[in-house]
Amino acid sequence: MSAAAALRKSEERLVEGEFAFTAGDFRRIASLMREQTGIYLPEAKATLVYSRLAKRLRQLGLATFDAYCALIASPDGAAERNSMVAALTTNVTRFFREPHHFDHLREKVLPPLLEKARNGGRVRLWSSACSTGEEPYSIALTILSLMPEAARHDVRILATDIDPNVVATGKAGVYSAQAVEPISSSLRDRWMTRESRADGGWRAGDEMRALVRFNTLNLIGEWPMRGRFDAIFCRNVVIYFEQDTQDLIWGRFRDLLTPQGRLYVGHSERVEAPGYASDGLTIYRLTGSAQ
Repeated sequence: MSAAAALRKSEERLVEGEFAFTAGDFRRIASLMREQTGIYLPEAKATLVYSRLAKRLRQLGLATFDAYCALIASPDGAAERNSMVAALTTNVTRFFREPHHFDHLREKVLPPLLEKARNGGRVRLWSSACSTGEEPYSIALTILSLMPEAARHDVRILATDIDPNVVATGKAGVYSAQAVEPISSSLRDRWMTRESRADGGWRAGDEMRALVRFNTLNLIGEWPMRGRFDAIFCRNVVIYFEQDTQDLIWGRFRDLLTPQGRLYVGHSERVEAPGYASDGLTIYRLTGSAQ
């Protein structure tokens, strides 16, 4: 393609709408998104990118995507880069999503770990893309179903996400009546409290909240954790990464798993990196560890 043709292509509108949104605009946003988060945005996502970021242009009073791209690329654009990431990341979650993972955790993984905790040992689990908190609280409820006194022992769940807005929601621990429907009434009534809200919402109880620590973390950035984890949940995340980034993440998880640790991934994800063996559908253990 000639330089002139490439220029014309970069100036083509990808999406018709209130704001001109060209191929060049899309590439600048996609490049920054990959740099910031590891997420790969193919051009087929142009309509989604436009619809989510057009709201940001209106709120900022910007007239063009070109001006928006200039802002997020500037030294003064750090706050808006965070807002862009929050707008473009997907936060689909629910309590006990992919329930076979929690069955496996309860039946295969937790019993020896909680016995270790009763004898003074340390137990750590990580929800590495926790979204609004349903996943780590589902882990907490699974633990409490086996060990009601877990919060009095050295049992903790680290819950992290790149988006500080969803992390704040998780910290608050308040969910609508519809959101808590997947939780059995016995667990919900024992470990959660009803909110005095019109929608009949529920709040995570003290024991649930004591088990979970929320923080903001970028999976392709620095990880401050030094201890190892007995289980890591990273579900429906790496599907947005290119293969080299996926391999990098799997390798970093491998280095943070205990010898008997388990990695839980999403239903459409597979771990083909060195050092892992399948322990069932979308569940992995380290090579050579016991079944």
